Amino acid sequence: MGDRSTLLETGRFVRSGVESGREAEKGAQTVNAQTALTDADFADEAFVEADVASDAELEARHRVAADKGDPGAMSVLGALLLRRGDLAGAEPYLRGATAEGDRAAANNLGVLLHQRGYPDEAAGWWRVAAVAGSAPAAHALGRHYRERGDEPAAEYWMRQAAESGHALGAYGLADLLEHRGDKGVERWFRAAAEQGHREAAYRLARHLRKGDPVEAEQWYRQAAARGHRRAALHLGALLEARGELKEAGRWYLTSAKQGEARAACALGFLLRDAGDEESAAAWWRRAAEDGDGNAANALGALHAARGETQTAEKWYRVAMDAGDHNGAYNLALLCAAQERTAQAEQWYRRAAYAGHREAANALAILLLQGGDAEGAEPWFSKAAEAGSVDAAFNLGILFASRDEDRTALKWYERAASAGHTDAALQVGIALVRDGEERAAERHLRCAAGGGSAEAAFRLAALLESLAPPPEPVALGEPAGGAARTESEEWYERAAEQGHRRAQVRVGMLAAARGDLAAAARWYREAAEAGSRNGAFNLGLLLAREGNEPEAALWWTRAAVAGHGRAALRLGLLAARQGDLNEGQKWCVRAMELGPAEVSERAGRLRDALAEELSA
Repeated sequence: MGDRSTLLETGRFVRSGVESGREAEKGAQTVNAQTALTDADFADEAFVEADVASDAELEARHRVAADKGDPGAMSVLGALLLRRGDLAGAEPYLRGATAEGDRAAANNLGVLLHQRGYPDEAAGWWRVAAVAGSAPAAHALGRHYRERGDEPAAEYWMRQAAESGHALGAYGLADLLEHRGDKGVERWFRAAAEQGHREAAYRLARHLRKGDPVEAEQWYRQAAARGHRRAALHLGALLEARGELKEAGRWYLTSAKQGEARAACALGFLLRDAGDEESAAAWWRRAAEDGDGNAANALGALHAARGETQTAEKWYRVAMDAGDHNGAYNLALLCAAQERTAQAEQWYRRAAYAGHREAANALAILLLQGGDAEGAEPWFSKAAEAGSVDAAFNLGILFASRDEDRTALKWYERAASAGHTDAALQVGIALVRDGEERAAERHLRCAAGGGSAEAAFRLAALLESLAPPPEPVALGEPAGGAARTESEEWYERAAEQGHRRAQVRVGMLAAARGDLAAAARWYREAAEAGSRNGAFNLGLLLAREGNEPEAALWWTRAAVAGHGRAALRLGLLAARQGDLNEGQKWCVRAMELGPAEVSERAGRLRDALAEELSA
């Protein structure tokens, strides 16, 4: 049946031959730990002799009586020899006591036979003891049947042990029920945990962690205090999530010292966040050497940030060897940063084939940048179907570039529903184009709220277009006295984020209120950022203030950037200053740039200047 190393769970041994039945059973309870179903550490802890006498004293005390045929003495002596590993010496005493009806001896005889490799005969004696009321024997018999795949029989005997108050029986029953997805799991884990079974306490906490996190924490604490390293790990994670970093670090340290690599990794992150990179690296190294891929990746990232690319690559490879596909992805990023494109593609592919969705998205981008749109599409699709929001957005861009707007919109909507700001913007733009203003407003609000300046500008423009016309200013009221509208607030938000068209619009609204200083500030910001409309409007303000030389500089910048009205203004300014050739040149430029009204006026001015020159 497997591992034969753990023999007995021993309480107080019987003291006289007249003690039998349940009292004798108390003297020689048994447990075998042949599979992972039993918390082996718990069984080890159960090897505590309640009496102050040593085994040698007990043996001497009972051997004389046992040799005279006393059943109780034979049972106790057989149990002592069995625990010592003297199977040959124990067997005749256990068989003798069993023949006299001692159920504890029958149970221990089953343990002995199991260790000798006779599981079926062992099961027979366990059945004898279990039928006589031995909970440990019922538990052992239940495990025997479970290992043979007979789950109904296993449940029957495990339940007999559990209902008799046997901790390992309760744990075994809970484990079986959980394996089958049956009810009652929590009840039996609790029954075992309440008797000090640390693995049961840990698994009970796992069951409770979503429904009752407060009680779950209590059981994690109990299991961790008894040396359960995974319980200490989960307790640390719970405390870290709550912001109690100091205590979390203590439990991570406890777990890490017991050999839990994940705890060492988590402790490394806590230390890094506290500014102690050297200690963090030491714990990550310890975890990585124990096979934790996440710790190896963290070490790789640490060395990559220091520019130690060779060391970073080594740790990323360690992560890959540990089965962590992030290692291949990170290695690809490292190669891409060094413009080792072929190697980057190789590692992206490795991670992508292993199901790493962001690697699939990155591989598709790499292929697209290389001109292989057909090769990129399936990788974008694979990443998007796996849940990559960026890949869904990128598919939208890909289909939009092919003028497949309906398909593009489908992928934009998918990404937008997952909170992708740029995707929400694209959906909003498409809906505005289709005349669905209210639906567009919802998406633009999401994108603007996510920090998109373009979305804030478009939302402002949409709200402005949907707003009723302003009430006429009452006689005697100052112009611009009305409260700011929501559209103005969104324009300002976009402007503050550096959006040039929003800056121009905010400037125009300020000018309309008569706040020329604010208007000039916003126009200047937009113009200096390259906005030709901002440059043109700033020129108008400067000209109005009598500063035509600076106005001409801004109009020139706007005209060179393709602003027809700015070119016409320069033509008019030159004509007024008597520079007819310069005026004609700007008129021709204005005619080329338009729009139609500007072209017509520039044409008339050019003709007038030409007549003046020929006169």
